[in-house]
Amino acid sequence: MEREKMVVTDISKVLSKKPLIISGPCSAETEEQVLATAIRLKATGKVDVLRAGIWKPRTRPGSFEGVGVQGLPWLQQAKEITGLPTAIEVATGKQVEEALKHDVDILWVGARTTVNPFSVQEVADALQGVKVPVLIKNPINPDLELWGGAVERVAKAGVEKIGLIHRGFSSYGNTEFRNAPMWHLAIDMKLRHPGMLMINDPSHICGNRHMLQRVAQKAIDLDFDGVMLESHVDPDNAWSDAKQQVTPERLLELLEGINWRTEDAIAPETITAFEKLRTQIDHVDDELLQLVSRRMKLADLIGEYKKENNVTILQAKRWTEILERAFNKAEELGLSKEFLTRYFDAIHLESINHQTKIYNS
Repeated sequence: MEREKMVVTDISKVLSKKPLIISGPCSAETEEQVLATAIRLKATGKVDVLRAGIWKPRTRPGSFEGVGVQGLPWLQQAKEITGLPTAIEVATGKQVEEALKHDVDILWVGARTTVNPFSVQEVADALQGVKVPVLIKNPINPDLELWGGAVERVAKAGVEKIGLIHRGFSSYGNTEFRNAPMWHLAIDMKLRHPGMLMINDPSHICGNRHMLQRVAQKAIDLDFDGVMLESHVDPDNAWSDAKQQVTPERLLELLEGINWRTEDAIAPETITAFEKLRTQIDHVDDELLQLVSRRMKLADLIGEYKKENNVTILQAKRWTEILERAFNKAEELGLSKEFLTRYFDAIHLESINHQTKIYNS
C-alpha cells in the first residue's frame, strides 16, 4: 500500500462519532504485525481509532509485558499510512511523556491503574496543560468511588475531554466472563456523568471470541457510545490475550451483525406510545414508594418490639425465609433471582438502618 501522510487534526470530532469503534491488537508485538493489522482494520471501513498495548501490566511476573517505547514509532507509521488516530494505555507519568512525544492521539488509564489513586495522580500530574483526550477504565474491583475519583483527578489536571471505558469487574466465583460486566454499575456511572463518552470493552469482559457480539449488542442496547474490540492479524498466535482477539475480517462480520440502536431516532407515533407507557410506569413507581414506606413503618414497629425485649436486630433465619419465599415466586413473576437478591438486600439494609435508629434513640 502506498504511504500517504494523513493527519487527524480534530480528535474531538472523531470522539463525537457514534458508534465509535476502537480496535487493534492487545499488544504491539512487531512493526510488521502493527502495520498489517492497521491496514486491514482501515480496510474494514468501520474502525475509527487504532489501539495497541505498548506497556502491558500483567497479573503474573514472567508474562509478556509489552515491547515498550520501541513500539511507539510503529504506531506513528500506522497512523501515517492509514490516517487512523492512535490510542494506548498509560500507567506512569513517564509513559504519558513518551506517548505524547510520539504523537499518540488518545490515552487511556487501565483498570490496574484506576484502582490506585497514587498512580492516577501521577498520570494526572503528567497531563497538566495537555489537551489530549483521556479515557478511564473502571477499576478491577467493583468500586464506583475509585472510578469517579480517577475522573476527578484527571479533570483537575485540566483535561477537557474525558471518557469512560467499561471493561468488567473481577468477581470471585465468576465463570461465564473473564470479568463480570456488572451492567448496573456501568449504568450507575453513566448516570453520574451524563454526556460523558462511555465505551464498552467486550474483549476484556468476555475473555473469549464467541461472546463478543452478544456483549457488544447489550452495550449498544444500553446506549453506550461505542466499543473497544481487540483485533490481530493472527489471533491464535498473539503474544497476549490470544483467546479474545479476532482478525480484522472477523471484526467486520461481528460489527455488521450488531443492531446499532439509537436513542433519538424515534417516530412520532412511537414517542406517543412511549409517553403513555411511561406515565403508567410513573404511577406504578409512586405505588411502589408508598408500599416500601409502609414496609419500613412495619419494620419500625418490629424494631421497637425487639428493643423492648432485648432481641438482636439481625435475624438471619427470618432473612433466609424471606429470600426463599421470593425466589419461589421469581419465575412466575418474570423476575430474576439476581434482581430479587439485590432488591431485598437494599430493603433489608434500609430496615436495619431504621431499627438501629430506634435502638439508639
